[in-house]
Amino acid sequence: MKAAALTEIAPVEQRPVRLLEMPDPQPAEDELLLEVSVCGVCHTELDEIEGRLPVSRLPRILGHQVVGRVIAKGPRVGSFQIGDRVGVTWLWKSCRTCSFCTRGLENLCEKALWTGLDADGGYAERMTVPAAFAHLLPPSLDDLHTAPLLCAGVIGYRALRLCQIEDGQIVGLFGFGASAHLTIQVLRALYPRCRVFAFSRDREHQQQALRLGADWAGHTEDNPPQKMDKVIDFTPIGQAIPLILRNLQKGGKLVINAIRKIDPIPPMDYAELLWSERTIQSTANVTYADGSEFLRIAAQIGLKAEVTAFPLEQVNEALLAVKHSRITGAAALVLNP
Repeated sequence: MKAAALTEIAPVEQRPVRLLEMPDPQPAEDELLLEVSVCGVCHTELDEIEGRLPVSRLPRILGHQVVGRVIAKGPRVGSFQIGDRVGVTWLWKSCRTCSFCTRGLENLCEKALWTGLDADGGYAERMTVPAAFAHLLPPSLDDLHTAPLLCAGVIGYRALRLCQIEDGQIVGLFGFGASAHLTIQVLRALYPRCRVFAFSRDREHQQQALRLGADWAGHTEDNPPQKMDKVIDFTPIGQAIPLILRNLQKGGKLVINAIRKIDPIPPMDYAELLWSERTIQSTANVTYADGSEFLRIAAQIGLKAEVTAFPLEQVNEALLAVKHSRITGAAALVLNP
């Protein structure tokens, strides 16, 4: 099969993701074999490529926002049929028996495996996934626009839940890329009385935020019209944290929606920025329930990702576009349309 695999750790500009011919994977007894239709391109892949998030082996087929169709299955799989259209998220597998898994917190499982990091992902014509962690997709969600929902959308939804938003509050979205452009649509649907402030260094992304329902949009260093009750930080920038906290209301909550920060969070004055019962919380990956709940909501509200499509042969162009914010919305690789 044709695949785009990471062959060495290097800056994306050096194009370390290369097209290879690789053997077709074979499903284990509890796995599905998928023919991949579309795979989203995520900022997390940049962390893998450039070494901030170590992969378990090389070469590694990246990609964890996967839409595909079942073309074979192991003998212990009874929940899916050949031809079913399924989605795969960042969570490829967990142990299902530890204290975290039994509480529905597979995202914290010490033995969890992650798609495109510990197991080969969707930058390929075919891939396998344990049936217990695959999502049967609603028919109203088409392949191209569903792929970004499976990471950018799901993790944004988890961050929204962790914020514990009350309708009518002021909510900030700091950094307006693939995840934020989906999160704002869910936020508008679930909390229609909230005011939304969006922050981006890019003028085009600010305009996109206003078009999708933001009440105000400005530069990341701007002060918004009012202090915010809840903020989601989508950026990989550690320097963003004090910028956000200076505009967070007393008792407010900041949720950081990032696996890695490319620079350290700088020293901060506790009394000035964090005191008055302000809270900072991280998001760590996603659970299976996050994916199921979010996909159901996405179908109900008609959530629409804005997607720039690339053929697999242009994988490096897609990665560079994501790294340098050359697109609004999300990027995706189209393999078997």
